[in-house]
Amino acid sequence: MLTGPGYWGPRLDPEEAVAILRRAVERGVTLVDTADNYGPDLAEELVARALHPYPDDLVVATKGGVVRTGPNVWHVSGRPERLRAMCEASLRRLRTDTVDLYQLHRIDPEVPLADQLGTLAELRQEGKIRHIGLDTVTVEELERALEITAIASVQNRFNLLERESAPVLRACEARGLAFLPWFPLGNGSLAGAGLPEAARRHGASAGQVALAWLLHHSPVILPTPGTGSLAHLEENLDAAAVELTPGDLAALDGLLP
Repeated sequence: MLTGPGYWGPRLDPEEAVAILRRAVERGVTLVDTADNYGPDLAEELVARALHPYPDDLVVATKGGVVRTGPNVWHVSGRPERLRAMCEASLRRLRTDTVDLYQLHRIDPEVPLADQLGTLAELRQEGKIRHIGLDTVTVEELERALEITAIASVQNRFNLLERESAPVLRACEARGLAFLPWFPLGNGSLAGAGLPEAARRHGASAGQVALAWLLHHSPVILPTPGTGSLAHLEENLDAAAVELTPGDLAALDGLLP
């Protein structure tokens, strides 16, 4: 993560954060995912500082709909005027006229979903959003959203040992939607997980095996691992070269009933 504990304040020297972002793009990363409340504001500002003007093939994704008032303290805020203000503030911080992927960070239960997504659809029609995504939804909520407007992606918590969102992943596969698992390394817990056999066979770390499992698991999965160091970034990206065998996948699949 480029921000401090609880998504609050800085974690790194700004130059180190900029170096990590630039190295990611040098290594071929084409999706950078952030949010307005990471910092707050800080992460978006670092993305712009490091990568603007953005390469043509780079998708910059951000999120709105959550207000953070302290470390790990946040509030859902999905009123239309609030969402519009959040999006336009993100545009300014990211120094762009259009957000490639703007995700509703959480559905606000106090505001009709049609009003929340209707606002994002208006922003898309105005050219301020290219695609709309959802974060942390059920299959039923995804289906309701698709009745209101076009959705490009879903971002739910999902990793080797946390698969409660498997039905949502299957729904995304059926509809051709991208699925961006957040905490793909279990917020760091899988980096030291007991996956010795597969890791030893491939000369890989446990975290690399966990990321490779995601990449093998579904063609619509786009993992979004966070990192706070260049070394960890390189390790994460090298996971794409880990070729798991059918036996590896069966063993890893069997870690959960």
